Amino acid sequence: MQINTLKVNAKRKRKTIGRGGKKGTYSGRGMKGQKARSGAHIDPLFEGGRSTMIDHMKKKKGFKSGKPKAFPVTLSKIDKKFKDGEIVNRESLLKAGIIGKLEKKVRVKILGKEAIKKKITVAKEIQVSAGAKEAIEKAGGKIEAEK
Repeated sequence: MQINTLKVNAKRKRKTIGRGGKKGTYSGRGMKGQKARSGAHIDPLFEGGRSTMIDHMKKKKGFKSGKPKAFPVTLSKIDKKFKDGEIVNRESLLKAGIIGKLEKKVRVKILGKEAIKKKITVAKEIQVSAGAKEAIEKAGGKIEAEK
């Protein structure tokens, strides 16, 4: 072979495997099974039929589900931020700065047993603990309807 007889941009043909001929029948794919077939795709989270790592984590100690908990609001905060005769609902709590924009979507629960001086009305969308309910009614306030 002479240099002048070589092709300038000669491209090497890609080796095809697992198609019969002299390349071998299995050609690095193993014997049978899903991964030996053409076009095989397996989900990376699939672990051969056993419980996945995600399923195992649910059984471990300290696992927390994605279920939102109730955001606690104390009676002392409500006593400081609200005036006499005001209605306590999500919008008013957001305006007063007691809850943030993220807590607006989560359940809100009023907690506490301490005395409150102002007469407030709690909207039905807000949960109230037994001690807080007693303290609000003692001060002359009212709760519309608990959930």
